[in-house]
Amino acid sequence: MAKPVVAIVGRPNVGKSTFFNKLIGERRSIVEDTPGVTRDRIYGETEWRGRKITLIDTGGIEPKTDDVILSQMKLQAEIAVESADVIIFLCDVRTGLTAADRDVAIMLKKSGKPIVPAINKCDRVGALPYEFYEFYELGFETEPIAVSSVHGTGTGDVLDAVYDALPEAVEEDGDDDSIKVAVIGKPNAGKSSMINRLVGSNRLIVSDIAGTTRDAVDTHVENEYGKFTFIDTAGIRRQSKVSDAIEKYSVLRAHMAVERADVCLIMVDANEGVTEQDERIAGLAHEAGKACVILVNKWDTIEKDNSTVNQFTTQVYEALGYMQYAPLIFVSAKTGQRVTNIFEHICYVFNQSRTRISTGMLNDVLGDATTRVQPPSDKGRRLKIYYMTQASVAPPTFVIFCNSAPLFHFSYQRYIENCLRDTFGFRGTPIKLIIRERGEEAPHA
Repeated sequence: MAKPVVAIVGRPNVGKSTFFNKLIGERRSIVEDTPGVTRDRIYGETEWRGRKITLIDTGGIEPKTDDVILSQMKLQAEIAVESADVIIFLCDVRTGLTAADRDVAIMLKKSGKPIVPAINKCDRVGALPYEFYEFYELGFETEPIAVSSVHGTGTGDVLDAVYDALPEAVEEDGDDDSIKVAVIGKPNAGKSSMINRLVGSNRLIVSDIAGTTRDAVDTHVENEYGKFTFIDTAGIRRQSKVSDAIEKYSVLRAHMAVERADVCLIMVDANEGVTEQDERIAGLAHEAGKACVILVNKWDTIEKDNSTVNQFTTQVYEALGYMQYAPLIFVSAKTGQRVTNIFEHICYVFNQSRTRISTGMLNDVLGDATTRVQPPSDKGRRLKIYYMTQASVAPPTFVIFCNSAPLFHFSYQRYIENCLRDTFGFRGTPIKLIIRERGEEAPHA
């Protein structure tokens, strides 16, 4: 079930980032009392009345400006609005209703989306300032709500209004027994061409399924390898749009696709190598615990010698150091080179991510690991590891009980993870370790 998307928009310096941080419960957006600090959209998650919501923090909208940076911020805010199910329109009671607020309101009304007007900086307890009532002139269906992003007052009322405006929760379309595959990567890496090649070259049954993510179309394929639903994250380029904004938009689209996927195909352009944008997008899949395969596309365009593959493999894994577990395939969507191998890898990493290991086997590995490399100690106190059990799959999640969680250093956790991989494989999937001190309850699958 995909989470609905809510965008927080407004002109610069009305307190959007502070409000965003308050809603998600952590300080993620940069907050500074200077207009234009938040240039990229930043997303986070919150839960209200049992529904999980993806929130997008946007840069301020200056409806009429020749400034390049402000123009790009406006464009990104427009893209966020386009992606959203509901929009929170944040205004500043201290400045009152401005001409820029009116212009932004007109833009938002044209979107046809539900709008929740929130009037920020109503920090005093008691009667509302006279300026608050000016915002009724905007004529939204939802009445203005007084909030204080600093103190958190009014946030519940805003979330109630957002909740009431959200579309009904629906289950994902498509076959429940198909493997859902997100093809992610920065623009022009070849995502659309790869999906077309996978669908066109290996098609037995193909149907288009309307996705729950706006503007996405899922493609169902059934072949000798199994049933697959490809989540298309392409189609984000629009005419006359600034390429920089499109690139940033791709991260949000990737986030939405990763959330729905079982397996992520991470597309890297062989001509560019792993860029910072690739690292960010790959990190989404890793942090979400998804099974992954790295596809180095456009391999047909690279001049090669006997060491090219090894050199490029080293470069990819150095850039994506946290994804050493992910298999890497050199492919060409244009020529079809090695494309048929992708289905085998999808099935393999999917099954690896759902592997269950008995507690007895896990503790045999744990005992051998602690015998070969003694657990760390600090100030005369040594880490004692009692036992390990598997709590869940996708990703494989293990709970380890010990005498002191602080003594269980990250480096030793990595050592235990490597021992698990050496013994059981887990190729293509992240592994999650949960450290518990004896007496704490283990999480249930």
